[in-house]
Amino acid sequence: MVPRYSRPEMAAIWAPENRFRIWFEIEALAAEALAGLGEIPQESARNIRVRGDTKVADITPEDLERIDAIERETRHDVIAFLTWLAEGIGEDSRFVHLGMTSSDVLDTCFSVQLTQAADLLIADVDAVMAALKTRAFEFKHTATIGRSHGIHAEPTSFGLKLAGHYAEFARNRARLVTARAEIAVCAISGAVGTFAHIDPKVEAFVAGKLGLAVEPVSTQVIPRDRHAAFFCALAVVASGVERLATEVRHLQRSEVREAEEFFHAGQKGSSAMPHKRNPVLSENLTGLARVVRAAVVPALENVTLWHERDISHSSVERAIAPDSTVTLDFALMRLAGMMEKLTVYPEQMAANLDSLGGVVHSGEILLALARAGILREDAYRIVQRNAMATWSSLGKPGHRGFRANLEADPEVAGCVTPELLDAAMDPKLHLARLDDIFLRVFGEAGPA
Repeated sequence: MVPRYSRPEMAAIWAPENRFRIWFEIEALAAEALAGLGEIPQESARNIRVRGDTKVADITPEDLERIDAIERETRHDVIAFLTWLAEGIGEDSRFVHLGMTSSDVLDTCFSVQLTQAADLLIADVDAVMAALKTRAFEFKHTATIGRSHGIHAEPTSFGLKLAGHYAEFARNRARLVTARAEIAVCAISGAVGTFAHIDPKVEAFVAGKLGLAVEPVSTQVIPRDRHAAFFCALAVVASGVERLATEVRHLQRSEVREAEEFFHAGQKGSSAMPHKRNPVLSENLTGLARVVRAAVVPALENVTLWHERDISHSSVERAIAPDSTVTLDFALMRLAGMMEKLTVYPEQMAANLDSLGGVVHSGEILLALARAGILREDAYRIVQRNAMATWSSLGKPGHRGFRANLEADPEVAGCVTPELLDAAMDPKLHLARLDDIFLRVFGEAGPA
């Protein structure tokens, strides 16, 4: 985790203090379940809970160093924790971890941490969606040029652009909810997952208290296809972040200048060129998305473990889980803030829309000629001829716009009236169905 790109709430999930508190909670709940089954004394379960709570409530740097010191000797992280915990619980510590194996604690804890992370990420996506919805309605009727292959295509609405990103993040939210549900499982089944030394009722009790489902077959570890799906979901969300960030980067180019990141008072764009206003946030988001996606291949490779269990996945997850969740959390909140403050230039959008002399209306002219009785192949030839004449003369003396070229073309003049040309070249034509689309996306059309 890089502090520069970490928010405290998400980073805290992966702190050793949180991990050890979850480990203890699993152990304490298991002891309480065993007591309920009559396998250990009730008093022992109460002592484990009370004394353990005191031990983990305020884990100090000295405690962490003590656990690390034990691990340096034992070369086993769970045993080091249990040894440290026993120092505070006393004689009843013999009932801690009874019939369990390390993976029961590690994997169940990991599930808890990933669900905690997912809850924050879902809230982050909600913030992005709220910003996009507000700006989409704000610019619902702001005409701008749509581009395909980076080239002017037909008019669209800037609000519609944002609505498309909103719809994508709505899907991403659903993916996170699904990923959270898939990873929210508990496994307390003992060595190789046979429950030979612990009753399945213990697992069910612990799972219920932690808000988790029971893993049907754990084989000692929770199957890693669940985790692979989780990290793949994060990667798809990150790609949504990058797609929107890339759009902002392009719109901020000097040649386009239709929108740009908010430029703060006192902000500097370049150490050498004082005029610079760079898309640093969206470029940063593009890079952060790459970091999140980098977790996908290792997570997929973790699915293949030897037999009932090995630990080849462990070192991978210690790296990718904090890095990908912390990075995506930071990226989503940065994106929400960027979109809330995005500076939009409708006048420049209008200027760019008209900058090619009207050829962006070629599609509607094609349809008008076809409706007038001209074969489509002939209509295409006529429209393209006039569009290319307009395009090739841009910026040259004697330039004539697309409409003027059409009106001077004898094959057009006798077929299409000036009124039809007016209608065909009106950008509002392309915004007529916005209410229908907004109703699909937001469940409301909004003000007219």
